[in-house]
Amino acid sequence: MRNTLGDLNNHLFAQLERLSDEDLKGEELSCEINRAKAVTDVASQIISNGALVLRAKTAYEEHISATATKPKMLEG
Repeated sequence: MRNTLGDLNNHLFAQLERLSDEDLKGEELSCEINRAKAVTDVASQIISNGALVLRAKTAYEEHISATATKPKMLEG
């Protein structure tokens, strides 16, 4: 199974809906809050990882562009 950032977004909104349930009280509410914190921690790591991958790809592409040379037959 392959998850996407869209899936993450859906999970976060589903968690928000669970937290918004006015029928949750006491121990159930405390459990849901703890679950929300865990989901938030994992989501933050996923987003940080995605940002790192994007920065690495951008740096690589900028490096390739900066070091690219024209083929000899096109110079002149």
